[in-house]
Amino acid sequence: MTAPEARPRAGAGAIALAAVLDVALVVTFAAIGRGSHARAATAAGLFETAWPFLAGLAVVWLAGRVWRNPFAVVSTGIVVWIGTVALGQLFRLLSGGTTATAFIIVSAVTLGAFLVGWRLIAMLIRRLRRRGA
Repeated sequence: MTAPEARPRAGAGAIALAAVLDVALVVTFAAIGRGSHARAATAAGLFETAWPFLAGLAVVWLAGRVWRNPFAVVSTGIVVWIGTVALGQLFRLLSGGTTATAFIIVSAVTLGAFLVGWRLIAMLIRRLRRRGA
């Protein structure tokens, strides 16, 4: 059994950092996807691919009040991941895009690694710093 997550109050800078990391990683996911399908590397094309997932991310941040504990792996990271994938796929479908099973799997795995992964790394760094202090 693991210890419960510590809930240090995040300052404005930490909240902004968490939001920027989440947005940057969703955009990175979209850029990788476009590149793997030899799609044009334009800002408009990147936005077209990323916006459904960025919109999903924004909804999750607001509805889940992520700013309250933005670095938490379980209570925040997993919610951000699942919500971003689910809402991103929904927004993509509603806007005329496709949601092939393979794409759903790839987006879930990649965004999971990205959105939960950076929080895991941050948690490990915090633990190592506490041990060293």
